[in-house]
Amino acid sequence: MKIESSGKAYVPTPAQDNRAPTARAKTEAQSSAESVQISPMASLMRKAESTISGTPEVNMQRVDEIRQAISEGRFKVDASRIADGLLDSVREMLGSRG
Repeated sequence: MKIESSGKAYVPTPAQDNRAPTARAKTEAQSSAESVQISPMASLMRKAESTISGTPEVNMQRVDEIRQAISEGRFKVDASRIADGLLDSVREMLGSRG
């Protein structure tokens, strides 16, 4: 038997392809009937995005006032106020997880 090559690849047309559907085709058919569920992490991300979008922009006038007070030595750091703020933030984060 002699096999000759014409140099062209043979590609069957859909009518000529009588093979059973591939696993990929079966998966694609099944996935079109499946539903999508959003994970809890995605819900948290959506909540974080809405919180961030509701956060006011930087008040540049206040930033300039603080910068001026620092340069003049009038700015005092209240460590207990900072600590209270950090603790409040942690409590808020822990409360939102539950």
